Amino acid sequence: MALVTTKQLLLDAQKGGYAVGAFNVENMEMVQAVVAAAEELQSPVILQTTPSTVKYADLDFFYANAKVAAENASVPVAMHLDHGNSFELAMRALRVGYTSIMIDGSHDSFEENIAVTKAVVDACRPSHVPVEAELGKVGGKEDDLDGGEGGGYTVPSEAAEFVKATGIDSLAVAIGTAHGVYQGTPKLDVNRLSEIREVVSIPLVLHGTSGVPDDAVRECIKRGICKVNYATDLRIAFSNGVKEILDAAPDTIDPKKYNACGRKYVKEYVKGKMEVCNSVGKANRG
Repeated sequence: MALVTTKQLLLDAQKGGYAVGAFNVENMEMVQAVVAAAEELQSPVILQTTPSTVKYADLDFFYANAKVAAENASVPVAMHLDHGNSFELAMRALRVGYTSIMIDGSHDSFEENIAVTKAVVDACRPSHVPVEAELGKVGGKEDDLDGGEGGGYTVPSEAAEFVKATGIDSLAVAIGTAHGVYQGTPKLDVNRLSEIREVVSIPLVLHGTSGVPDDAVRECIKRGICKVNYATDLRIAFSNGVKEILDAAPDTIDPKKYNACGRKYVKEYVKGKMEVCNSVGKANRG
């Protein structure tokens, strides 16, 4: 089927008490792996690319991969710009055909975040493309995403004001997660999440979920998270597959052989996280 937007996917998840997994993809094999996992488990799915990823190969290349994968799939697949870092990049993704846009103004002041977010929402609305934004700062560092030391937790009252002022479709919240590889086990402020849920009616998003214990993710979903982002662990899975082949046969020169193993590892990882999100069998909801 054609690529879908995240709008109905997340509203269905919110209504059904589950979450849709959003997986950052870096190459064709990762796109194939994520969609194959979704097909096998009949789960809706979101493919994502960050600014650094699209800088590596441009929006058109990743959109083309996602478009072909979606057209050959029987489950809903959305293509999302993750952590869009400027109005200009958001508009480029919109023009290329991305079916979901994130604008991340969380490093700016509250007022500046509102201004840039509302500008993106106003530009995307005529095309019915939903917009995600972030309030508070998800810490850690991954690629060009540098959240610093964290600690900029989302304030519930500000979240309510932000949603009303911008008209966004989903909100990424900062409750203690971080991008990249964790040093130790993250401690999430789930009570804060519940407080945000009480004053914000739109779907909520959890970033920096690679490395977060599955039980903690499940608890966040119970408290209102409808979209769960995974990135770092997909890279690790793919790299482990490649290394397995090259360690066993260092003279391997056919990229298809080690990329196929990387693809297999990513698929199995994604299937596990779809189980955690409780999205298995939800492809035809709504």
